[in-house]
Amino acid sequence: MRRTYAAPSPIQSKRRFELSRALAIIERLYRSKPWSRGMDSFEVLVGTVLSQNTNDRNSMLAFRRLRKRFKIRPEVLAKAKERDIVECIRPAGLYNMKAPRIKSIARELLKKYDGKLDNILKLPQAEARMKLLELPGIGFKTADVLLAFVADREVLPVDTHIARIAKRIGFVNEKAEYEEIRSALESLVNSEKRGRTHLALIRFGRTICRARKPLCPICPVLKFCAYPAKTIKIEGFEAPL
Repeated sequence: MRRTYAAPSPIQSKRRFELSRALAIIERLYRSKPWSRGMDSFEVLVGTVLSQNTNDRNSMLAFRRLRKRFKIRPEVLAKAKERDIVECIRPAGLYNMKAPRIKSIARELLKKYDGKLDNILKLPQAEARMKLLELPGIGFKTADVLLAFVADREVLPVDTHIARIAKRIGFVNEKAEYEEIRSALESLVNSEKRGRTHLALIRFGRTICRARKPLCPICPVLKFCAYPAKTIKIEGFEAPL
C-alpha cells in the first residue's frame, strides 16, 4: 500500500521559517573562531574532555599546563602518572575524573588503533561516531566536536548552552535530549554552516541567552522566541511579552 504524507500546515511552515531565520541571525551576529585551530585530533580530544563542565579560559589554561609538562600524545599520556596529570589540569575542575579519563582514552587508542585517532575519523560518519562513542568517557558532544572540527563532517554538536537555547526559543520541547536537539537544529541549518552555527550559539548563550538572567530585551531573535519570561529589565527598558 502506497504511503502518503501530509504537507506541513501553514503554521508549521511559518514556524520552521522563523526558527531557521533565528539561527541565521545568530550565526551572522555571533561568529567566533574555533578554539581547536592549530591542534591535531588527539589534542582536540583532550581539550574537549578538559572543557567539560567548565569555561574556555579554565580549560585552555589546563590544556597549556598539560602541554607544558607532557607531549599531548596517546603513548605519552597513557604512561604518565595520574597525579601528575591532575596537577596540570586542576584549573579545569573535576580533575580527579578527567585525569583517569584522559589516561583511559590514551590507552584504548593505543590498544585498538595503534594510537591513531585519525584512523577513526577517516571512517564513514556513522561508523566513526560509533567508534568514538566506544572510547571511555566519550559522549555525543565530544564525538561530534571531533567530527565537526577535525574531520570536517556536517555535524552540529550540542553543548549545555545550545540545549538551553533550543528549548527556550522553541526548537524542541523541554524534555528533548541530545539526539533530538541535534537533529532539529541540523534540519534548519545548511550543512556547510553547522560548525559555525555551533560556535555562534555558544557565544550567544554566554552573552545574551544566559542560564541566569537572560538579556531578553536586547536579544536579536526575541520576536522568534517562545520563552515565557521575556520581561527582564535593562536600564529601565522592558521587553514586550
